[in-house]
Amino acid sequence: MNRHQMFKELTEAFGPSGYEDDVRKIMIRHLEATTEVSTDRLGSVVGFHEGDPRGPKVLIAGHMDEVGFMVKQVTKQGYINFLPVGGWWPQVLLSQRVKVRTRKGDFEGIIGSKPPHMMKDEERKKPPEMDNLFIDVGVVGEKGAAEIDARPGDPIVPVGDFSALENGVLAAKAWDNRIGCAVVAEMAADIKKGLKTHPNRLYLAASVQEEVGLRGARTLAGLIEPDIAIALDVSLAYDMPGGDSDAVEKFGSGAAILVSDSTMIPNIKLRNFVIDVAESEGIKYHLTSLRGGYDTGAIHTTKIGVPSLALGLPSRYIHSHVSAIYEEDYVALLELVKAVVKRLDAAKLTEIANFS
Repeated sequence: MNRHQMFKELTEAFGPSGYEDDVRKIMIRHLEATTEVSTDRLGSVVGFHEGDPRGPKVLIAGHMDEVGFMVKQVTKQGYINFLPVGGWWPQVLLSQRVKVRTRKGDFEGIIGSKPPHMMKDEERKKPPEMDNLFIDVGVVGEKGAAEIDARPGDPIVPVGDFSALENGVLAAKAWDNRIGCAVVAEMAADIKKGLKTHPNRLYLAASVQEEVGLRGARTLAGLIEPDIAIALDVSLAYDMPGGDSDAVEKFGSGAAILVSDSTMIPNIKLRNFVIDVAESEGIKYHLTSLRGGYDTGAIHTTKIGVPSLALGLPSRYIHSHVSAIYEEDYVALLELVKAVVKRLDAAKLTEIANFS
């Protein structure tokens, strides 16, 4: 499977928070060829590869779940009222296609709302509210959601095909965070090559339920008890109308090294080590911050503490039906993670974790 085929399979897979089964099957297939695979009791999956039995436990994690929805109730007319799963801005939802998974299978629908032609003047001036949106799976008379056997709790995801745009820009749903899963999958494949000589105990993981509170990261950390953790996720690109023209976070700026987010200030020695690796290897990178959180927000406070850092790449239009990344930034992120893993040994752990 080439890289674009992997991207297509991962991004188009059905996997909102709490319903990651399809993505987990894909990740297990990628991991089990070269690593010992296990899962925790929440559904996160991890592949283990021992480079040096005396080396540090190094956890590299991307989360499998995407933002989605859940059936709240079925109306008498056959429409579906729904709840958001993860963070959504209602403005991006109107007239978009979704897939509803029920006991009878998967069914497509359209997110609808009261049209402006039926609204009073005051209503037109306000953005739509989530409670006023609904899903139409093909309502005729009172036929609709009842025909597909929809019931409260059934999961829903956006419909969005993977597509290669111009200039190396790749569009798809769920880059947040199938991009982290893709890096983990390629890392597992690279164990057959030069990565097999790394000086640590390597855990390549795909977590669940990040979008609803970093839940899978907590149980994953409890399972592994890592010495060092790196979360892989998307960051933001500002090179667009309305963005900051002076910002370094843009397509082509390489891997993102997070200096701060809402859940964690990274271990400074680990951060500086990763910067040094990027510069010595000639890997393009930039420093950034984010209002939000990554899996390391939960991992870094496990037990006595885990030196942690989040890495990513700039993305556009996340938490919508289609987002975009730049493939060269993905390559920079992958190469940086591989280079870091090859250099993380017992001596480096002592240096990073020592505060005396």
